[in-house]
Amino acid sequence: MYNYHCLNAISNVGLAEFSADYTAVDQMDQAQVVLVRSAAMHEMDMPAGLDAIARAGAGVNNIPLDKCAQAGVVVFNTPGANANAVKELVLTGMLVATRNVIEAANWVQTIKNEEGVAALVEKGKKSFVGHEITGKTLGVIGMGAIGFKVAQSAVALGMKVVGYDACPLCEDRIAMLPDGCTIVGSLDDVYAASDFITVHVPLLDSTKEMFNQTSFAKMKDGVIILNYSRDKLVCEPDMKEALASGKVGRYVTDFPNDVTAGMEGVIAIPHLGASTEEAEDNCAAMAVQQVRAFLEDGNIINSVNYPGLVKERQGACRICVLFQGASVKNDVVAAATAAGATVLGAAEAIRNDFGYCIVDCDACVCSSKITVEHALKVRIIK
Repeated sequence: MYNYHCLNAISNVGLAEFSADYTAVDQMDQAQVVLVRSAAMHEMDMPAGLDAIARAGAGVNNIPLDKCAQAGVVVFNTPGANANAVKELVLTGMLVATRNVIEAANWVQTIKNEEGVAALVEKGKKSFVGHEITGKTLGVIGMGAIGFKVAQSAVALGMKVVGYDACPLCEDRIAMLPDGCTIVGSLDDVYAASDFITVHVPLLDSTKEMFNQTSFAKMKDGVIILNYSRDKLVCEPDMKEALASGKVGRYVTDFPNDVTAGMEGVIAIPHLGASTEEAEDNCAAMAVQQVRAFLEDGNIINSVNYPGLVKERQGACRICVLFQGASVKNDVVAAATAAGATVLGAAEAIRNDFGYCIVDCDACVCSSKITVEHALKVRIIK
């Protein structure tokens, strides 16, 4: 039996993926699993009995990844589950920005009580003439699940696409891109070619304020920038200056803050990227499925603080060891053998400083018998 705790409202469609062996609890310290969307966890203590945190979404800035790793808590996210929802809002933002839709709609509200609205509309519409996207070039920074879908849809709408990713795409992935989409080797190539730029990267030291005076200078005049990732990717004083000068035509952001909410030239959307019923259902279902794969079978899929590892079950007992530092596989195998079990298979993966080891045995072994150096947590799955 397992207990889970929800720090935010989680889709019932997703929660239905839990079996009868899972029970919802009101207190986090009673749970083996925590499900979260946006709740800030950096100041929270990690209970000793907590094994996994599942973020129903992609971004994990609200979760202390290293703190969790040190405590032997595996953190999962759900990349791609909300990709279609975000893609649709990117396309919406691009069209709204280039066709001056917000300004035009707001203007109509100012004349709604006057006589002859239809005539006034025909006279005033010339103030809101925009541009079509067909034939224009969209730069996509970050060719993950969202960026890939955006690129495909943009080409289908008659745009040219230049894509860039800090991690080179494999040949199979590139082959899936439509004609009209070109992968380029640098951000500068994206800046120089694009009429629109959309960014889909995490907030890291290397990406913080990547949109700044220096990068703006490399872009076309009047470029429209779309940010559905994180607000701090943009240097806001530089953006304000670029908007005022016309270097940037519009800035569409899904992460408004005290600075950008009232900034001239900004279309501020209240973090609606993944706010569809379908996306919330998909993210929650994927989060629960990954948690169950980990707790019930010891497989790690889409973890952000431990390496992925999937192994087919062998025998009556599975030993799962989360560790930090050097390999522990040989030591775990030796400990299981010393405890009287026959080892049927073993696998291990290490990413950065943290690793995960699975050892399958023919008979059950007590976790207290698996004492190995560097181990952070040992679980026995029967």
